[in-house]
Amino acid sequence: MKKIHLLVIKAFIRPFVVTFFIVMFVLLMLFLFKYIDDLIGKGFEWHVIVRLLWYASATNVAMALPLAMLLSSIMTFGSLGENYELVAIKSAGISLQRAMMPLLVLISLLSISAFFFSDYMLPKANLKMGSLLYDVRNQKAAFLIQEGVFNNSFAGYSIRVKKKDPAKQMLYDILIYDHNSTNGNISTLMAKKGKMYTTEDNQYLVLKLMDGVRYEEKSGEVNYNPRQRFIREKFKETEQKFDLSVFTMQHTDEGAFKTNYMMLNQKELRHFRDSAQKNLDSSYRTVYQLLRPGYVLFNSQQDRLKKVMQKQIRPYKQSVAELVPADLRSAAIQNASGEAASVAGTLAQKKVETEDFRTQIRRYIIEYQRKFTLAMSCLILFSIGAPLGAIIRKGGLGLPVVMSIIFFLIYHIISTIAEKSAKEGSIQPVLGMWLAIIILAPLGVFLTYKATVDSALFNVEVYKQFFQGLFKNKKAKV
Repeated sequence: MKKIHLLVIKAFIRPFVVTFFIVMFVLLMLFLFKYIDDLIGKGFEWHVIVRLLWYASATNVAMALPLAMLLSSIMTFGSLGENYELVAIKSAGISLQRAMMPLLVLISLLSISAFFFSDYMLPKANLKMGSLLYDVRNQKAAFLIQEGVFNNSFAGYSIRVKKKDPAKQMLYDILIYDHNSTNGNISTLMAKKGKMYTTEDNQYLVLKLMDGVRYEEKSGEVNYNPRQRFIREKFKETEQKFDLSVFTMQHTDEGAFKTNYMMLNQKELRHFRDSAQKNLDSSYRTVYQLLRPGYVLFNSQQDRLKKVMQKQIRPYKQSVAELVPADLRSAAIQNASGEAASVAGTLAQKKVETEDFRTQIRRYIIEYQRKFTLAMSCLILFSIGAPLGAIIRKGGLGLPVVMSIIFFLIYHIISTIAEKSAKEGSIQPVLGMWLAIIILAPLGVFLTYKATVDSALFNVEVYKQFFQGLFKNKKAKV
């Protein structure tokens, strides 16, 4: 028995590790393709990109782990079935459920680890990645001088070079316009060649220009002055400094992202959910306080309205305005319209406020339940993949990959649609997060039963013989 359990575990671990890292690699490539425009051409150091990918890989575990669990379980039991090892196990009097038991224990341990990972590690990874990605996306493009193109990276300057030598950091035919003056472009610098380098503290970019001339207009007046001075200054060598502080990546305080739903653990989610619920209850209680002035005004007129109604010889026929004396009717209608508009505006404002609180509560509940659904999804997809592999009896990366993708897409589509509906308030948040698991759990039980009784559920020949026999019966009746 122990040798069989060890055989099944060894057959599962290798494909699980391989498929997990393959899926993680694919998801990281998708992450790079998504944010490629924010990463290219900004002069980031290599460790910034590595940190971002490391945090992104942690956030991708929620999708990579269930998919790897499904694919590896199909591959494991498909390979055992293809090599007739499952037949040997069953012939020894060991049922499929007993053969799956060591893997079920292992998957349960992995699911528990996934729960603690999603509760402790994932919020921190989301916080680190969110703050770093914010800094990356708000980082200005690195200074890059292109040939024949005016570069406006530095505020107040336009730089153009005709030719450059990146290896020697040499520039040729340089033209610099200085726009820092309030009187327009009154300073122009031209040089035949120059060399660029940065200072030791990387705070300034220095252009060492050679064999050039500077043109500058001198005038103390804003308007055109025909007697203004024009200065032409030739030089053999000069230096122009540009501040590089605008290109240094600024690190945002992580505390600014701390209250985001995805960056909270269970304890924090419960705290913020309770706070939002208290705010919602307080908002409900203040509705009457805001509407009370108009209600009191209406009550103050009750005695007068009763006296008017008692003096009426006949009931009013057209509108309630007939109860008000004619000389006061216009003012009463204006007051009523104003009160109605005030009440409508107050209710509309409170509706928006309460809906914001409801949305916050739903998001906190969704993120709270997500920590449990990650662990349960591993168990459910394993309960689908293991009997499915025993039924199809195919190992490798062919049919198992196709079947795993199909079932994972079913799970992912259901969970995505249900989660979106829960966020919008169409269904309860708890139901939305557990709907995919509730739907797929009976499928796992059904496939386990079919695998236990050696059902040919995916055998094409069985269906072919069935339809051939059906058509033969119909022809015999005719």
